[in-house]
Amino acid sequence: MFTGIIEELGRVTAFERRDAGARLTIECSNILKDAKTGASIAVNGACLTAVELDGNRFAADLAPETLKRTNLGELTLGSRVNLERPLRAESRLDGHFVLGHVDGTADIVSVESLGNQNWWLRIRVPHELTRYIVGKGSVAVDGISLTVAEIADDIVGFTIIPHTFENTTLHTYPAGSRVNIEVDILAKHLEKLIPR
Repeated sequence: MFTGIIEELGRVTAFERRDAGARLTIECSNILKDAKTGASIAVNGACLTAVELDGNRFAADLAPETLKRTNLGELTLGSRVNLERPLRAESRLDGHFVLGHVDGTADIVSVESLGNQNWWLRIRVPHELTRYIVGKGSVAVDGISLTVAEIADDIVGFTIIPHTFENTTLHTYPAGSRVNIEVDILAKHLEKLIPR
């Protein structure tokens, strides 16, 4: 389980496609300090297993389902990625509960300056996921815990503060970029429990 508070930006150093899936290698400096082989690491919000550790790099295998449901298959050498280690029981929960199980991708409609290094992000969410998104609720966008500021049909808007903009991949994305989204797990469970 994660919180959506990005700890570090990593850089893709290898992406090897295989008959089924792929292997992704990422360079980073802090995220591996206490990591062991088999550790979970959220990469752009997708929970991956570190299968190889080598100094300041780790490799993770991407299953066909991961490539289908996320934007990880679009990564190229040098791509920046959001990284987060799993939540520890004694840690503070600064974001929201993020499982690292990406529900799908959304397209960035626009990233507009609001002044003073604040930004307005708008994304187009797949129709089947909009029912899980509520005003002032949380959505993980490429693993970043964001608060919903506006919903208009399938367009969801967020205000991005300077720290989040500069310390995540958001500052690298032009309009049209695809981002991973994970909606609130509580909303999905409630839907399953309510009789129809």
